[in-house]
Amino acid sequence: MIAKLRGRLDSLGEDWVVVDVGGVGYLLFCATRTLSALPPIGEAVELAVETHVREDHIHLYGFTTAGEREMFRTLTTVQGVGAKVALAIQSALSAEQVSQAIMAGDQSAFKRASGVGPKLAARLVVELKDKLPALSTPFIATATGGKKPLKGDPVEEAVSALVNLGYSRMDAFGAVTRIAAAGNVALSTLIRDSLRELGSANG
Repeated sequence: MIAKLRGRLDSLGEDWVVVDVGGVGYLLFCATRTLSALPPIGEAVELAVETHVREDHIHLYGFTTAGEREMFRTLTTVQGVGAKVALAIQSALSAEQVSQAIMAGDQSAFKRASGVGPKLAARLVVELKDKLPALSTPFIATATGGKKPLKGDPVEEAVSALVNLGYSRMDAFGAVTRIAAAGNVALSTLIRDSLRELGSANG
C-alpha cells in the first residue's frame, strides 16, 4: 500500500495530479483545496496517500497532510459517502470547517459539496459527531469538558442569536467558541465580540 509520495509535480487537472517519482508517474485524485496548495509544475512535492484497491482498479488519493487523509478516511465511513463525495466535501470545506459543522450540527454546510443532499448532510452530522476528535479550542476543554455546548448555556444562546441575525450556524459557532476560548463566557460579551469578528471577516 502506498502511504506517501515524494517527487516532482508533473501535471494536474480539475481533480487529479501526476507526481513523477524516479521516472514513474503516479496519478492521484485530489480535492480542489489540495490542488490549490500545490507548488508550480516541475517543482518538488510531497503528498500523503490513501490507496483504494478494488477488483477493477487501484486508485490513489492525495492530501497535503496526514490529517486531511484521516479526515477523508473518516468521511468515507458514513453510508453513502464514497471517495468522490468525500473529496467533494473536502473541496468545499476545510478540515476545521468540517469539524465545526459537525460540532454545531450545521447540516447546511455540507450541502455546499457536490453530491450531498439534505438526507446525506443529516447523516454526516449524526454519524460523525462521535467520530471526529474534539476541536482544538481551549473553550471546549475548559468550559464544556470536551462536549458540545448544551442548550441553555451562553455559547448555544449566542450561536442561536447570531443565526437569527442571518449568519450560518457554522460561522456563528466558530466565532463564538473562539471568543469563549479567551475566557469571555458572558452572553452579551459573546454576542458583541462575535458580531465584531464576523463583521470584520465579511468586511
